[in-house]
Amino acid sequence: MEALKQGSDALFILLGGIMVLAMHAGFAFLELGTVRRKNQVNALVKILVDFSVSTVVYFVVGYSVAYGTSFFVGAEQLAAQNGYELLKFFFLLTFAAAIPAIISGGIAERAKFWPQLLATAMIVGFVYPFFEGIAWNNHFGVQAWIESVSGAAFHDFAGSVVVHAMGGWIALPAVVLLGARSNRYRKDGAMSAHPPSSIPFLALGAWILCVGWFGFNVMSAQTLDKISGLVAVNSLMAMVGGTLVALLLGKNDPGFVHNGPLAGLVAVCAGSDLMHPLGALVVGGVAGAIFVWMFTLTQNRWRIDDVLGVWPLHGLCGTWGGIAAGIFGSKALGGLGGVSLGAQLLGTAMGVAWALLGGVVVYGAIKALLGLRLSQEEEFDGADLSVHKITATPDRDASW
Repeated sequence: MEALKQGSDALFILLGGIMVLAMHAGFAFLELGTVRRKNQVNALVKILVDFSVSTVVYFVVGYSVAYGTSFFVGAEQLAAQNGYELLKFFFLLTFAAAIPAIISGGIAERAKFWPQLLATAMIVGFVYPFFEGIAWNNHFGVQAWIESVSGAAFHDFAGSVVVHAMGGWIALPAVVLLGARSNRYRKDGAMSAHPPSSIPFLALGAWILCVGWFGFNVMSAQTLDKISGLVAVNSLMAMVGGTLVALLLGKNDPGFVHNGPLAGLVAVCAGSDLMHPLGALVVGGVAGAIFVWMFTLTQNRWRIDDVLGVWPLHGLCGTWGGIAAGIFGSKALGGLGGVSLGAQLLGTAMGVAWALLGGVVVYGAIKALLGLRLSQEEEFDGADLSVHKITATPDRDASW
């Protein structure tokens, strides 16, 4: 029976890793559909190469920073318990690699290719796993201190703060340091619209992310005996709550409609194992509203050219999710309890502060040493031609 349990747990977390790996295709197509046609190839290449760099760096450095486990031992030791520790690395790697995938959407269309890969290595090697270790592996006694102050430890079941808020708040300094796309905000005060190049691809990306998210949340249990249907249905309710509110507030805009479910899913990650499904519906609905309002505000009023709206979507909705776990996870609102609003506020604030600091240091240093931005001519031609020497769809048939 023990051997069967080990094999089942290994298969369980492997399937979770595969589902979250598939989400990276969602990140790629969401970005591809949102950017202009001259930057579509760059979106696809960035997500795949960022994932590859993340894998190597997290294997060699990042996983050890977060969990103290080194893989520099013999394969015989690594294969113990059906290789469960390796599969756990694979699963958690797909979370870590989501950070550069999130940032990619904010800095799209004008960021240099190679400096961003360097940023990916620094973020996945140290910035992200440092806080991951605090939240999920009790490093430095921070969780014990939060529990002594507020009566409960900081709870983030599937990463509203650890993954999503981290990615969104790291992206904010990157977007600001990079500056807006050329001619986005004109000197006469007017704005140039840069409409999505492909709503079907944008929608495909959103759907892939939604489906993969059930692996992201449900498989965060990490062993088969801890699987919970509550997590699955709460994820579903938050997804539809975000969709419906984004539909209403976004006035039928398909970009908002397809980002609404993602906002809801970002927000429900932290408390998906605790909330009542009706609470999750409300949490998702509020996240949908946050995304629509804050995306509009950042783009139009504050003139922050965050192309995919990753700061409102992941940064702010992730922050809301961390706080919401302390509200809707309580028994008073139908949840399972065992959480404290004070603990959620403290843990979320720490995550946001660390992400902001990391974003400023990493992208500030790269801007000073290497530069972040394509030249004006390269940006005008588009990253596809400037970086990859090919466009997504050739202007003429190959046999002309």
